[in-house]
Amino acid sequence: MKTQLISGLVLAAVLLCGACETVNTTSAGAVGVDRKQQMLVSNEQIEQGAAQAYEAELKAARDKGVLNTNKQQLARVTNVARRIVAATPAFRPDATGWKWQFNVQETKELNAYCMPGGRIMVYSGLIDTLDLSDAELATVLAHEVAHALREHTRERVSRAYAQQLLVSGAAAVAGVDEGTANAANMVAEVTFQLPFSREQESEADQIGLELMARAGYDPHAALTLWQKMSRAEASGTPKFLSTHPAPKDRIKDIEKNLPRVLPLYTARR
Repeated sequence: MKTQLISGLVLAAVLLCGACETVNTTSAGAVGVDRKQQMLVSNEQIEQGAAQAYEAELKAARDKGVLNTNKQQLARVTNVARRIVAATPAFRPDATGWKWQFNVQETKELNAYCMPGGRIMVYSGLIDTLDLSDAELATVLAHEVAHALREHTRERVSRAYAQQLLVSGAAAVAGVDEGTANAANMVAEVTFQLPFSREQESEADQIGLELMARAGYDPHAALTLWQKMSRAEASGTPKFLSTHPAPKDRIKDIEKNLPRVLPLYTARR
């Protein structure tokens, strides 16, 4: 029995290595993010799954009458987001060709996300409750865009499949090719339930800080944003923080990276 278990794990490891693709999804930028990533699922699968998952979210919000109800707020989000997108070639030249979407959902929840391929949703509660300045809003959007640029969802789904493969052996390989519906479920799960790793969050903070600086937003606003988040955490954990590290921890990291991006902001002014 023990021998069979070991043989199964060895076979799973061989299959896993054979199916993995080593990629570097972005340039390092001034912040120096250059970690290579292991991907077990294709970008096409994740892209198709994200399109389906995002459309489901839009339909649900539309059916409830809470999608883009405040046109002024939508215009503001769109304006800030477009400036962030314009800065993405510093990390991924192809990102400007993505079919970017910007939407706002009317809800008291404090949350925002960017699904793979540039599908952005901002919850109005995040803007209203925290009384975000444009630069603080840019902090949130740049952070979420950074996740998309680095394909963190694809990486997170790949890791989930890898764990499944190690547990279930060769039979799990079929799960990698089960189609768009399964990918959509996994994208939604990563977006709304499963947290990104601390390593991924750190990368999104670093890249996001550079993106906002290149877009002409004062990166010091990242500190005030997370200070506001910290105060919001004291009165109950916002949805946004349920999948993100504690504000006090990331504030220290942001302070370390400010000297790298401030010259970019100064040059942009």
